[in-house]
Amino acid sequence: MSTYAGLKAVVIGGSMGMGLAMAKRLVEGGAEVLLTGRNPANLKDARNELGPSAHVVSSDIADPAAVAALGDLVASRLGRVDHLFVNAGIARLGTFETVTEEDYDAQFAVNTKGAFFTVQRLIPLLDEGGSIVFTTSVADDSGTPGMGVYAGTKAALWSFAQTLAAELVSRGIRVNAVAPGFIDTPGSGIQGLSEEVVAAFRKSGDEQTPMKRHGTSDEVARAALFLATDATFTTGLKLSVDGGLGKRIATPES
Repeated sequence: MSTYAGLKAVVIGGSMGMGLAMAKRLVEGGAEVLLTGRNPANLKDARNELGPSAHVVSSDIADPAAVAALGDLVASRLGRVDHLFVNAGIARLGTFETVTEEDYDAQFAVNTKGAFFTVQRLIPLLDEGGSIVFTTSVADDSGTPGMGVYAGTKAALWSFAQTLAAELVSRGIRVNAVAPGFIDTPGSGIQGLSEEVVAAFRKSGDEQTPMKRHGTSDEVARAALFLATDATFTTGLKLSVDGGLGKRIATPES
């Protein structure tokens, strides 16, 4: 299969879950991919799974020096970039009464500030006619209890994406986003949860989702790649990948 032959892509937050699924589909389709992550074990697993067609790089988007170095590395390894996927993110649950300043700062540092300045650094390397795809969340406008800070980071990210779509349209660069709902990822994508809490969270997600199941990382990857490569007359769009959760589709049981 050579669907993406000749293309060069960067996946920020690509060493596990949805980002890894994006990188895997790109590599299988013949693209040259550079992906980033922070966890050494996940990076090692990604190298083993993806093989020599992927440049697997340790990089922390919350560290400005690392962001600057990443730009230099992408320029050195890939030169120009066709598609940029901004997938890195962290989530910490907490109600307004329980959120700490450390929780707040950590999430905004990665999900919002880190994403913003990583894209700013890589924009000069994007080819005309290329694309950027952000991973936001169905939570960014849902008012979900316990997810206020996380939702706020993703809402800000989507706002940035819309402005960026307007600013880059003259270069033929399209900017879109995928908004996942409940997706099968390690730890359900939330830090610090026990296995019991993860199981309960999963059960709750299945019950809330009209399609009555979690999505897969590959389903998100396919949506992201559609926006990146096939949706050539689409920019400024947020595509929900959530089993109907965001639309609150009625089911016979509801």
